Amino acid sequence: MREFKEIGENVEIFEPISLINESQITIKNNSRLSEFSLIMGGLGIYIGNYVHVANHVSIAGGGICILEDFVGVCAGVRIITGSDDITGKGIPSPLVSEEYRSFYRSHVVCKKHSFIGTNAVIHPGVTIGEGTVVASGSLVTKDLEPWSIYMGSPARKIRSRDSEVILSMEKEIYKKNNIKPSDFTYVKF
Repeated sequence: MREFKEIGENVEIFEPISLINESQITIKNNSRLSEFSLIMGGLGIYIGNYVHVANHVSIAGGGICILEDFVGVCAGVRIITGSDDITGKGIPSPLVSEEYRSFYRSHVVCKKHSFIGTNAVIHPGVTIGEGTVVASGSLVTKDLEPWSIYMGSPARKIRSRDSEVILSMEKEIYKKNNIKPSDFTYVKF
């Protein structure tokens, strides 16, 4: 039996899946975690309403990850919330005692309606703006503006994205299904 920090209604979790430190994972309503993914609870994983985490995704690094409502994370995406410090201040290996290591924990925030394309990599300390699309295979190392489309390595803005229709549909879905928007503003990082 899984023991999440919080789990909503109509949540689908497809096996096999690796969920580590489940007591640090919050999942709201109508979300899906697909098979062969790895989600490490770290300092906290917060998954909103209507979020899809596709197959072969990894959310790791020991930090905080927030996926707000209506976020899509496509197959093979890597969300990294922390890492070893490779500057020589310690041994970059999880197999040695912490006293010999140097590492950092950070965060990744995907604002509502953001969409992360297949095999994209998101580095620690990044916020993906509301409604922003990250194209397949892109590398994100800095914050991305809202309602934009980014692609490349490193990811660069290629155009803006319209929000009017999507935000109108969002209101209808919340009202029709009597669901309150997720609010993760209490999460500190």
